Amino acid sequence: MNVQAKMIRVGDDMPVLELPPIIRTTLALFAGASGDHNPIHIDLDFARGAGMKDVFAHGMLSMAYLGRALTEWVPQRQILSYGVHFAAITHLGDQVRCDGKVVEQIEHAGRPCVRVEIRATKATGEITLAGEALVALD
Repeated sequence: MNVQAKMIRVGDDMPVLELPPIIRTTLALFAGASGDHNPIHIDLDFARGAGMKDVFAHGMLSMAYLGRALTEWVPQRQILSYGVHFAAITHLGDQVRCDGKVVEQIEHAGRPCVRVEIRATKATGEITLAGEALVALD
């Protein structure tokens, strides 16, 4: 049993993960790693043609950052579910901050678990992703 997970309680904050500002290189690397080559994220002319001022981050990049924050807190095998909804665009220069709070202790499939509300925000405080994870305590 993970000793750290056993100590998780309702009201606990998940450790914060702060990332450097989003730059074009980050978007290009994520496009290559994820296989998501949507030009709205990497082609300035395409983005402007779609009415945007510039390219912007993949929503799944912020979701990946949230996943990273979770797995830096607890082992991946303890994460039983993880889901978010997309709330705002992350632009070039935005700095993503991931955090979460344990809001409920429950039993799921006979296992003690906690429900964690999670989110990604910009430095301005605007929420870009919000959701929850179910984390097993054993």
